[in-house]
Amino acid sequence: MNRLINKSPTQEEYWNNAAEEKDFTTPFQTELFKNHVPKEARILDVGCGYGRTLNELYLSGFSNLSGVDFSEKMIERGNRLHPHLDLRKNESGNLPFDDNSFDAVILLAVLTCIAHDTEQEKLIVEIERVVCSDGILCINDFLINTDTRNTDRYRQYAVKYDNYGIFELPEGTVLRHHTRERIGELTSNFEKIVFKTVSYITMNGNRSNGFYYMGRKK
Repeated sequence: MNRLINKSPTQEEYWNNAAEEKDFTTPFQTELFKNHVPKEARILDVGCGYGRTLNELYLSGFSNLSGVDFSEKMIERGNRLHPHLDLRKNESGNLPFDDNSFDAVILLAVLTCIAHDTEQEKLIVEIERVVCSDGILCINDFLINTDTRNTDRYRQYAVKYDNYGIFELPEGTVLRHHTRERIGELTSNFEKIVFKTVSYITMNGNRSNGFYYMGRKK
């Protein structure tokens, strides 16, 4: 799971504390990515965590790789593990890059860390700004579940957050699962290449509905 750029003190503290102990489990669709993105492409991983996905791409022959994350400790871990990568701490809610700077942007389990609609939408607007015309957006994330454990916590926090699918973890972070319609709203300025539902194992060892999406900027 990777991190969002829109931070709150509680979220940032949680991910800094988790930086050395959490290993992300959401798989990246490397072969699908290689079918649509050339190896010389400029690639940005938003919420890169400790650089796991970018390092997979590096080992697959990609070289123009950048990553941002608001967690200083995640970036420190990433720079220690993968000194060949360009990983940066992001200091604000805006991406620190010029317009049309990238050919592809990756969001790997980032939306799940952004509870509120407006913050998700701000992030997508920033991505649309930095990705070039015909650029690729890749999203792996989590969908609404129907099992009792999840539906109980969705209902518990629906009033607090005015949104069904948001929940809090005892460790001190807020997460969100999405409807397919919500993902369609967020990606409306991209032409869908693929949307496939899958099942993921979360960081805490639970199974969850998920999806991977790839689209091209209109």
